Amino acid sequence: MKPLHIVLVEPEIPPNTGSIARLCGATDAVLDLIHPLGFSVDDKHLKRAGLDYWEYVSINHWPDLNTFLEQQDESELFFLTTKVQRSYTQAVFSEGAKLIFGKETKGVPEEILALYHDRCYTIPMSNSRIRSLNLAMTAGIVLYEAIRQIHHQ
Repeated sequence: MKPLHIVLVEPEIPPNTGSIARLCGATDAVLDLIHPLGFSVDDKHLKRAGLDYWEYVSINHWPDLNTFLEQQDESELFFLTTKVQRSYTQAVFSEGAKLIFGKETKGVPEEILALYHDRCYTIPMSNSRIRSLNLAMTAGIVLYEAIRQIHHQ
């Protein structure tokens, strides 16, 4: 069985990445980190959020987004963004899916969203005054939907 992947594009907030690493460890998902990172991997907040689970997390480091994308099967890519209307519940996830999240302050680059517009999804929110959900929470919501779908196929 091919593992699911959480892909963080240039993450900026250590506790988010640490929480997502812990989520990956709990679900046997792979964490892909696209550089540059907005922090050191030795950051105490990163380590604290991941607690003592780091040894159970499979992590890939990529020098940049283009290098990552060039080595992927496009059918496995799922971009999460606030800039579309298509709900993540409309995505059809399968083994090996790569769930891609942009940096906390800017999201996935606009040119990438345009290139992969048919592979972009969002988490609907009823309150239009809220711009977005926390990155770690979003990753958890979408990852568990992917797991649910795969186990019901």
